[in-house]
Amino acid sequence: MASIVDDATVRERLAGLPGWRLVDGRLRCEASFADFPAAFAFLSRVALLAERHGHHPDIHNSYRRVELELTTHDAGGITEADLTLAAAIQPLLPD
Repeated sequence: MASIVDDATVRERLAGLPGWRLVDGRLRCEASFADFPAAFAFLSRVALLAERHGHHPDIHNSYRRVELELTTHDAGGITEADLTLAAAIQPLLPD
């Protein structure tokens, strides 16, 4: 089982991931797109990354707004897998 990363490390790593923040023990990013097709295209790219990483975000989509949350459910918190996937998703986020 993956080990939970301590809060200080999470906060330090999030400093380099401006699209992400810590909310209720999860990594969260929120993004708005021009329209639904643009939001869906982003989600498709996230899905492919998630498959490559073998780790999957919780996804919430409403028209052009997307929210992603990362936590390692079986570990009960944030692990290196969450931080690594957040870093991989970061370049896909709109400016």
